[in-house]
Amino acid sequence: QVRLAESGVVLVQAWGSLRLSCVASGRSFSCYAMAWFRQAPGKEREFVATISRAGATTYYGDSVKDRFFISRDNAENTLYLQMSSLKPEDTAVYYCAAKGGDYTSQLPSEYADWGQGTKVTVSS
Repeated sequence: QVRLAESGVVLVQAWGSLRLSCVASGRSFSCYAMAWFRQAPGKEREFVATISRAGATTYYGDSVKDRFFISRDNAENTLYLQMSSLKPEDTAVYYCAAKGGDYTSQLPSEYADWGQGTKVTVSS
């Protein structure tokens, strides 16, 4: 099991930029494929981005492609999500998640460990 801790509440203006961090502790961070998901009020959890254990492979959800960038620093046990050109519809609670093995997935059900979430509000 790996424990995941994210940054706190964030408020940013539309078209601004933001970087989320997720710090892992417990088992070796580099053993896990990682992902970001988000959930807006009244909506289902949505896939945002995923990255393989060594960072060589990444995938993005259609709504964030070309605006968001996922990365990781295995030496610092940290996952990042660089967000740019933010829109009000990006407002949501953002979760980092970990799954064993190198195979990445867009399905929340395949991730065993989750952070507590970071609330991101994008104002127009």
